[in-house]
Amino acid sequence: MPRVKVKRASTTIDMTAMCDVSFLLLTFFILTATARQPEPLQVDTPASVTQVKVPDDDLGLITIGDGGKVFFGVVNQHARGRMLELMSEKYSIPFTAEEKAKFSGMETFGVPMGNLKQLINMGPNDRVKPGLQPGIPVDTAGDALTNELFHWIYSARVATKELKDTEMRISIKGDAEEKYPEIKKVIDVLQSQKVNKFSLITSLRAGEEL
Repeated sequence: MPRVKVKRASTTIDMTAMCDVSFLLLTFFILTATARQPEPLQVDTPASVTQVKVPDDDLGLITIGDGGKVFFGVVNQHARGRMLELMSEKYSIPFTAEEKAKFSGMETFGVPMGNLKQLINMGPNDRVKPGLQPGIPVDTAGDALTNELFHWIYSARVATKELKDTEMRISIKGDAEEKYPEIKKVIDVLQSQKVNKFSLITSLRAGEEL
């Protein structure tokens, strides 16, 4: 007896729901993403074969370049605000709530404490003009008020400890052409706070295999 052939119907999948989910996810990421701000001090980091990822939070970044200029930034926005409050008390320079909010949005800066108000009240595009910021004063004479980098780092560490009960990690991002004495000044500031563990940010060397 001949076998009866069953007519096969083509299988169709309704992709409407998948498209809706895809557009919802895309919209969510667009609305929640923050654009990376341009850096006021551009540096060309030395190359290496290390591929250790820098942490995304609880990080303080020291940038050195352009003949020894030092910039400092903290990843966590809440820590930035608390850090500014501590520095305001230390140097007796008051800041308004609006100025604190603007400072919390600044990823990095490099001016003396006396010029910080002026920098905060500039427009975002004006702040990052090359050569505008002269760098944070670094005086190796202990924790004197002239050693502003010392107090910025210390205040950032205290703020991170208060807010998250964890130690802030520190990374140094130096230009490949920067002279060693300028880097040594920053390392001396860290060691004066008994911070002997920090990361050096480098670019990945092309053509190298681990």
